[in-house]
Amino acid sequence: MSAEIDRTRRSFVLEEAVAVLARTPATVDALLRGLPEGWIAANEGSDTWSPFDVIGHLIHGERTDWVPRARIIHEAGETRAFEKFDRFAQFAVSQGRTLPELLDEFAALRRENLRALAALRLTDADLDRRGRHPELGLVTMRQLLATWMAHDLDHVVQISRVLARQYYDEVGPWRAYLRIISGTQG
Repeated sequence: MSAEIDRTRRSFVLEEAVAVLARTPATVDALLRGLPEGWIAANEGSDTWSPFDVIGHLIHGERTDWVPRARIIHEAGETRAFEKFDRFAQFAVSQGRTLPELLDEFAALRRENLRALAALRLTDADLDRRGRHPELGLVTMRQLLATWMAHDLDHVVQISRVLARQYYDEVGPWRAYLRIISGTQG
């Protein structure tokens, strides 16, 4: 009898993470481009983000978080702490812009950042190098890059959830079968 494969977890493989990271801009573009403004500005209540806000947040991360922090780990290790990340910077930075502008900028920044990541030519030893997060303490390059990918998927889910929940009342009794609306796991 063969050992059962755990399909709930994977070990980090840089090329696999990059494959997901490369797809995120097209995924959110396909979900959002051309939708009426009401869908783009929709949220889940006070102090929650709209799809527009999420794209601005992803852009800010491309500029100030993932690759800049990877470079710090690569060049300085844990001797230099990361800059603190402003999780709400998108509100000021995105003001007065259109969603198509943001989607185009996100796609361009992601292409640029994936090229920069490839240029680092990270080895397994590099993936184990540690950096210093201002709140979490010591983290590895592997953890940073795995988080970048998971962060993307977290926001794809968030955008999908915000859009689906707009029809919370409209789906009627089918709500019980729709995990994205009901919040149940499965």
